[in-house]
Amino acid sequence: MRLHTKRLTLRELEESDHIAANAYESDPEVVQYMSFDSRSLDGSLEFIRRVRTESQQAPRRLFDLAMTLTEGALIGRCGLRVNRPEHREAELWYIVRRDCWGQGYAYEAVHALMAFAFATLDVHRIYVDCDPRNTGSIRLAEKLGMRREGLLRENWFLKGEWCDSAILSVLEHEWHSQNR
Repeated sequence: MRLHTKRLTLRELEESDHIAANAYESDPEVVQYMSFDSRSLDGSLEFIRRVRTESQQAPRRLFDLAMTLTEGALIGRCGLRVNRPEHREAELWYIVRRDCWGQGYAYEAVHALMAFAFATLDVHRIYVDCDPRNTGSIRLAEKLGMRREGLLRENWFLKGEWCDSAILSVLEHEWHSQNR
């Protein structure tokens, strides 16, 4: 699977991506609000192997894609999982190398992935679950047309502390009206 934008290609993760992926997965500032701690090089490889295995299941429910610049450099990943296919609902995520923050790459990549999900996977609702302290992630979700649905208080115990979840989503008809 490949999706192309003006500056990016979204493609399947490859085992050889583990070195470039580890550049952001081992950065404490990048993973500060992620559900995983900084990963070792072996941890990045194991993660990619798990994603590749799960992506082969039929019907496919996981789309966790490498985010690469047009010249091929891996700068992050974005993905979605169809969690409740009977309700046509998908959860979305994104992570970008710190030196690429603020350049619109995450927006560009995630917008393309959401367009694919609404058009090809026939989802009705896409949502993000993020730490409310992650203001950059919340701004991105809102820029993508998502609305705040609620706050789940202390619903995750991560990295030694109880964390809240901000839930934002966009519905299929909202997406189509915003992206004509």
